[in-house]
Amino acid sequence: MKPGQVGVFSAMALVVANMVGTGVFTSLGYQLEAIPSAFPILLLWAVGGVLSLCGALCYAELVTMMPRSGGEYHLLREAYHPLVGFLGGWVSMVAGFAAPIALAAMAFAGYMEALGLQADPRWIAALPVIGAAVALLGRTEWVGHLLGGLTILKVALITICIVGAIGWASGPATSLRPVAGDLERITSAGFATSLVYVMYAYTGWNGAAYVASELKHPQRTVPWALLGGTLLVMLLYLGLNAAFLARAPWGELKAQPQVAMAAAQAIFGQSGGRWMSGLIAFGLLSMITGLTWAGSRVIQRMGQDWSRLRWLAQGNRWQAPSHAVLLQLGIALVLIITGTFDQVLNYVEALLLLSSLLAVFAVVWLRWRRPTAARPFRVPLYPLPPLLFSAATCYMLFHLLHQRPAELLWGAATLILGLALYLAVAYRGSAKPAP
Repeated sequence: MKPGQVGVFSAMALVVANMVGTGVFTSLGYQLEAIPSAFPILLLWAVGGVLSLCGALCYAELVTMMPRSGGEYHLLREAYHPLVGFLGGWVSMVAGFAAPIALAAMAFAGYMEALGLQADPRWIAALPVIGAAVALLGRTEWVGHLLGGLTILKVALITICIVGAIGWASGPATSLRPVAGDLERITSAGFATSLVYVMYAYTGWNGAAYVASELKHPQRTVPWALLGGTLLVMLLYLGLNAAFLARAPWGELKAQPQVAMAAAQAIFGQSGGRWMSGLIAFGLLSMITGLTWAGSRVIQRMGQDWSRLRWLAQGNRWQAPSHAVLLQLGIALVLIITGTFDQVLNYVEALLLLSSLLAVFAVVWLRWRRPTAARPFRVPLYPLPPLLFSAATCYMLFHLLHQRPAELLWGAATLILGLALYLAVAYRGSAKPAP
């Protein structure tokens, strides 16, 4: 892995690619089940965007202080303790990337099956995951170009869907204005649990943090990529969900993962909807590629820091972390074979919320512990962004504890397994200093 190969466009494409995918194309049906009203749902997406911007501001400060690949693994390790960093890396390895890759692949298979492809959905889901892993075994600049092209295509598809809902769809549109009972819906437990789905859709706003060592001038590139990519996605999400809610029949959207297909058929007609759905499924490939790229760098960085895990840092002749890529591929394939969409999503988001909560709070912690440290980028309106993000995350975790205890128990079991692995690595190996 050579430093300084990736520019701001590819870094922003990585952020957008990691964010736009499974969540926005699949989660609206679950939200309609909990809060069947347009205005609270759009408010959910606005709140999710604001919280993601708060998180992006905090990560920009941390990464410009410590410009090194690894995401939460590196940031938590430096801010708190190697154990906390190791658990953050373990969460990234299992839940942060492999599970979202599996979710995107499951959604891809669902769209392909709905479009008439007759094959085992698990095999269909496995193909793009294997293809992305093969691509990631090549040169980094090749991956950047591939990801940039796929991301441009995906953004164009979303824009076409939004414009089509405004200008091409026939028939009356559903009102998006507030109605009686919306205040109760906004303060309900269903709003909180629906926010979990929304925050999953926004997951990836920290994408550039995972490849900081590969970016040109990371102290300038990372803030632009994180903030620019997150703001663009927020605007796309609001427009896309407004289009879905206004033009698609809600009865066909509720509690089904192929939301985009039903909405596209309502906007463009049966034939046009099938074409659009196929292109949306193709657009999921950029998410799978971006997640594979970012996640493999976390695994590689852990291998560089711990002698017992050194094999994870080994690369091929193009300096791609081949062992890390293949390990992540294996975990994703296991999740595809064994998991169901809803269970995997809630299991993933609980762990990711906890990990990002610790990383964002590290801004407050380091402002107190290292007040004189150089900060090329400082969070504006401090301490409002980290406190707002932390409060909202605790709110979601509290409601998840009551609504989805089984998934949280699986998350706790994952952390315990990570702790056992850390003890084995720490006491039988040695942590090497970060370069």
